[in-house]
Amino acid sequence: MRPLTIGAGVLLLTVALAGAAAAPTPQQADAFALKLARIQARGNSAPSGARTEVPNDELNAYLRLRYASMLPSGVADPSVTMAGPGRLSGRAIVDLDGIRKKSSGGWFDPAAYLSGRLPVTAVGTLRAVNGKGEFVLERADVSGIPVPTTLIQELVTYYTTSPELPEGFRLDRPFDLPSSIQRIDVVAGHATVVQ
Repeated sequence: MRPLTIGAGVLLLTVALAGAAAAPTPQQADAFALKLARIQARGNSAPSGARTEVPNDELNAYLRLRYASMLPSGVADPSVTMAGPGRLSGRAIVDLDGIRKKSSGGWFDPAAYLSGRLPVTAVGTLRAVNGKGEFVLERADVSGIPVPTTLIQELVTYYTTSPELPEGFRLDRPFDLPSSIQRIDVVAGHATVVQ
């Protein structure tokens, strides 16, 4: 066997094993669901300093295996990466046809050029202290192509508008943390929820 073929085989095997190790498990999803239930149960209590550790792999297992059926139609395969102090990256496959129909369609409207189900990634910083949260969106892309953050706001508005939230969720506004959460500390690979 030639060295190049052996090298390519080792590379493929390494990628396959890494992908297999990263696959979400029902046990990870169940672990997150249990933690979420505890957080919600403490929601009516006075702040006590209770801390809940949330590893990135448990959150993503829950998103993929338990929460996917609750997502709006047109959003699939969500994942979140906790990248460092306050840094978050989110990714999902999003059906862009709905927002495209609502866009102005002008030359400078990026939604006019996008259609179908495409991967959308957003990167930003979460600041969650004193019972309030704020997410600062820094950059976004669709299929690896940078897009204005205003397009991501349009997508979020489109998919979160409801009778309870007629304007949808606004990325540019602070929000109340639910369940008496006082603080969320994000570091590489996990977050700590403090109630």
